[in-house]
Amino acid sequence: MVAEDGFEIKLPQFEGPFDLLLFFIERDELDIYDIPIAKVADDFLNYLHHMATLNMEVASEFIFVAATLMRIKAKMLLPRYEVDEAGNEIDHKEDLIRKLIEYKKIKQVCEELRPYEDERFKQEKRGNIAYDLEQVEKVPLPGDELQELSLYKLMMVYDRLNRNYESREKQVTHTIIQYPYTIEKEKEAIKQLLSINKMLDFKSIAGNSDNKVHFVYNFLAVLEMLQQELVKIEIGLGFNNFWIAAV
Repeated sequence: MVAEDGFEIKLPQFEGPFDLLLFFIERDELDIYDIPIAKVADDFLNYLHHMATLNMEVASEFIFVAATLMRIKAKMLLPRYEVDEAGNEIDHKEDLIRKLIEYKKIKQVCEELRPYEDERFKQEKRGNIAYDLEQVEKVPLPGDELQELSLYKLMMVYDRLNRNYESREKQVTHTIIQYPYTIEKEKEAIKQLLSINKMLDFKSIAGNSDNKVHFVYNFLAVLEMLQQELVKIEIGLGFNNFWIAAV
């Protein structure tokens, strides 16, 4: 495939999102039991971004895993206690690692069985004379199949063919919206606002957001800046009443 600016981009093909995650883990020689979620999430999202840039359809399972990685990353920045119906704490990272390990085991078993599959395909199937003769006897002679034909059967066949034709005409399309926001850009914007105003309140952050998605990026940018000790928070009275100031 060729990009708009004239140079060629080729993306490797993966069987699914877990295959892509294992590729990143093995490429960077990471410990599968202690995955750096932030780095893997960025690599995963960059791959999906390139797929969208090349007008490649992003499958729903890739989008679901990307959302899971973003959720885990957000929870690491802002811990939140979640429980299931039994009252046990939900650990999305542990669940993702468990699925990755199971997928890796299955993939290894498939690789071990692949040579046997190749050998099996090289073998010629045996014929079954009795079965073949039985099937030949079932083939109707010319004109026999028309004896049981009726107007009702013709109408049913026509209706089925018509529905199949209409279903082929109605192609299913998936629209993927690429938002022009990144956490790094929002961090720079917040730094510029703090250089003008010594403090920013929560309402001003929401007011400077174009939409809900933009606000999420702004909020994640604030959380990363808190983690990196670039800003500090002063909490006031009331709900969502706090200010952000440069350190």
